[in-house]
Amino acid sequence: MNKQALRELYKNKRQDLPSKTRLQFDDLMLIQFQKFDFSAIRSLLTYWPMPNQAEPNTHLFSGYLRHMVPGLSISYPVMDPDAHQFTAHQIDENTVYKPGKFGVLEPDAPNPVDPQTIDLVFVPLLVADTEGYRVGYGKGYYDRFLASCNHGVIAMGFSYFDPIQHIADTDQFDVPLHYLITPSRIYEF
Repeated sequence: MNKQALRELYKNKRQDLPSKTRLQFDDLMLIQFQKFDFSAIRSLLTYWPMPNQAEPNTHLFSGYLRHMVPGLSISYPVMDPDAHQFTAHQIDENTVYKPGKFGVLEPDAPNPVDPQTIDLVFVPLLVADTEGYRVGYGKGYYDRFLASCNHGVIAMGFSYFDPIQHIADTDQFDVPLHYLITPSRIYEF
């Protein structure tokens, strides 16, 4: 299947999951996430999950990491839809958030972070394949951002579903994940 067909299919599949099942799956993914050795992680780019898209609760994973890595630098994207890109902005306990151009909460006060300093990126997705390629929301923001990061950056996605065999229309600009966390296991690519 191509990205557009997969995007529609997995948006619907995610929406069809009862909220109680999603909560259980989030907890199971947290258990999988806790198996990683995060001793080399000092900087995280995460994202605010969109409730209307039934996305996994990334706050669970970033909260766990904040607890396990003292002094962890956490950033969120601030979108620039005109340029089809985003910049990472560091947050702290006093950060105020506001809805961005797509309705996703973003840090209100700019505090940009150099992409080269980020160690781990939580990458939103609808579905991934067995090679680590993913179907996102179709704008290429994360592929462009990951291409600007250092070569050692870890790209990690979270999905309620196991990977599919193949995404038909990947191209040279698609950046694959290194890890996919599902409720039942961790996939390494």
